[in-house]
Amino acid sequence: MTVSVRSFAKINLGLRIGARREDGFHELLTVYQTIGLHDVIRVSVARGSGIEIQCADPRVPKDDSNTCFRIVEKAMQEINAKGRVTIEIVKRLPVQGGLGGASANAVAALLGLEWALKKFLPTAERLRIAAEVGSDLPLFLVGGRVLGVGRGEQVYPLEDLASMGCVVVTPEVGVSTPKAFAQWDRVMSGASVGVAARTAGLRPAGQPGAAVPTQIEAAELTVPGASDRMDELGRGLSAWLGESYSGAPFRRGRRENPLLGLVRAGIKNDFEQVVFPEYPELSEGKSALERTGAKYASLSGSGSALYGLFASKESARAAAARLRKQGWSAQATVTLTRREYWKRILG
Repeated sequence: MTVSVRSFAKINLGLRIGARREDGFHELLTVYQTIGLHDVIRVSVARGSGIEIQCADPRVPKDDSNTCFRIVEKAMQEINAKGRVTIEIVKRLPVQGGLGGASANAVAALLGLEWALKKFLPTAERLRIAAEVGSDLPLFLVGGRVLGVGRGEQVYPLEDLASMGCVVVTPEVGVSTPKAFAQWDRVMSGASVGVAARTAGLRPAGQPGAAVPTQIEAAELTVPGASDRMDELGRGLSAWLGESYSGAPFRRGRRENPLLGLVRAGIKNDFEQVVFPEYPELSEGKSALERTGAKYASLSGSGSALYGLFASKESARAAAARLRKQGWSAQATVTLTRREYWKRILG
């Protein structure tokens, strides 16, 4: 028996990078949102042993470094099942695109395995195994709009917004997430060194020759710490989520309100600070989305995929067509609520 599962992508509605932890990961704060673009995962179990990965895309690993391999291996041990598992990955999402493709593939493989074997893990065990394999995996066991904290693996379902139009632009460049984090650390380290160097020449107030910084100089000496920046996004998210549920009159219709709220709350993706200078075409892609009418546009994860949210599905389709004429690889899709995500996941 072969089970086919849709492996839906995600976007990040804001992403803050916090302090590096003792385990080498960074603290993160983000809101994940599942969208309609997807790969397809086909899982079959036969007599024998071992795990085989099949994929026509040469960039997808076929060995035990593949997230599908790793999660199925763990699940087989947990379920105490035997057999030869074949996992076929039909790639439609970009590799290293920031859309969670490999993570979504792994969760789809896990679900496909359970359905093929007719053996199902408890929800808590699924989440534990998923978090052990990768930070982004647990969100795909929730779907819809999801708060992610810790290194991103601690997930909390948020109340869904109605489905809205979305356009995803996928430039040809690939962005390595570990390299993006390393560049972030270098930039933050450089900022701290710069502050220390500028501060070194100042003497305590009251001493002879003490320097008195001007208002501008004083502002330059302040670099928000990781916890401050996490708090800043937390306040922005709270304001945005609170506005969504407040029942206050909407300026331009109910469907646009969440997008306007995102903009007003100043919710951004920290990775843009280090990825855009390295890949200027990504910054250009974000601007192109905004010019075609996106109410909110951002890099997803560490990139390279960019997305724009639109007031209607029709305006998203029109924008994608315009972007393709301009030479961009653009696809129109929709955001998926939790109910839609689970309804559509079985292929």
